[in-house]
Amino acid sequence: MSLTLQAVSRHRARHVVAVFTTVLSVFCFTAGAHAAISVKDDTGATVTLAAPAQRIVSLAPHATELLFAAGAGDRVVGAVAYSDYPEAAKRITRVGDNSALDLERILALKPDLLVVWMHGNSQRQVEALRQLKLPVFYSEPKHLTDLPDAIERLGALTGTPAKAQAAANAFRARYEALRTQYSSRAPVSVFYQVWTQPLMTLNGTHMVSDVIRLCGGVNIFADEPALVPRVSIEAVLAKRPEAMFTATPGATKSDKPLATLDSWRKWTQLPAVANNNLFGIDGDLINRPGPRILDGARTMCEDLDIARQRRTQAHAQ
Repeated sequence: MSLTLQAVSRHRARHVVAVFTTVLSVFCFTAGAHAAISVKDDTGATVTLAAPAQRIVSLAPHATELLFAAGAGDRVVGAVAYSDYPEAAKRITRVGDNSALDLERILALKPDLLVVWMHGNSQRQVEALRQLKLPVFYSEPKHLTDLPDAIERLGALTGTPAKAQAAANAFRARYEALRTQYSSRAPVSVFYQVWTQPLMTLNGTHMVSDVIRLCGGVNIFADEPALVPRVSIEAVLAKRPEAMFTATPGATKSDKPLATLDSWRKWTQLPAVANNNLFGIDGDLINRPGPRILDGARTMCEDLDIARQRRTQAHAQ
């Protein structure tokens, strides 16, 4: 009799443990399914979602690329003009451009997350969207090393952390490979031309300057206080850059013709002109703060190696 009672007790104990385990598993699953997601955006503000974003509107071409890299491309329901990479991005509903957003169309898409370009979008229009309690993630990566972290944070908000981490790690590996290969090579002085009328360049805090440094180059206007300073022809001539770069048309066609470096050819006293080191790089690759900027970096690094070779050849003559 006592053996029977012990067996029954053991059976009841196992049943209670099984029920408790099942209840605990359901509770944990439910809690996990509804757990809030919080990350910081590029202003330092905390963005909190009750659940992973399912309907995202991207308000900058670079943000669209970051979202696709994070594995959330199929959740982007709206994007601005020039959001043209990857190929699937061309089929996304357009909601205006960087400076003029179509607010009615954005609201009609019922987004649960807006990814906004801090200094590219109309802040008045973005604020109008914020007043409607739409979650906003401000995206403005400032340095190359910010990009993998941006991918991971977007992956957290969209519920695709594994894909995002894989993309981020791949970016870090490519960056490190370029840094190891090129950053310690003989320095080459570089002028990066943004525009001609007026003549404009970039200072040392811009992401393009990160690319120049990655490739072993030295931005001749790195110490200028303005991010995009105006400079004179005389100032460029005085600094005697060995290589000159500018953006060229990529898949994204500009409304205006992009500036070229042809006007510099008459200044034959410039080492860059004398050695024919006038280089163009696809603007979609070098100017967009997204994953493909390392493709632009690879091009610049290879061009600076050409400049080094031509320097050696010129000295040998």
